[in-house]
Amino acid sequence: MFNYEKRNQKPLTKTAFFFRFARSVITVLLIVGVALLIGMVGYRETESYTWTDAYLNASMILGGMGPVNPVVTEAGKIFAGSYALFSGLAFLVLAGLLFAPIAHRILHGFHYDADKKSDNP
Repeated sequence: MFNYEKRNQKPLTKTAFFFRFARSVITVLLIVGVALLIGMVGYRETESYTWTDAYLNASMILGGMGPVNPVVTEAGKIFAGSYALFSGLAFLVLAGLLFAPIAHRILHGFHYDADKKSDNP
């Protein structure tokens, strides 16, 4: 999905880098949307929250702030704990996906040798 240039390949142009970064942002937003939907449906089914309350709780846990409404059912407690663990892992993965193009561009600038004319991988 994300093909980064090798050490001996020329760095991307600014336009190509922008499109690479935009693709990362879109991917992150899609994953966040799916994760939020999972949380909303989970709270709706296990705790019978309204869609608004389910959105609030799911977004607060996904954002790392914690639940707003108390969880009272056993199924809700299991879901909330599992969703919190999932959200913590998702945060790390999403941060990596978002910042990987920037980090790669910076590090590639240090390692690219312009004297070598080969563009072969």
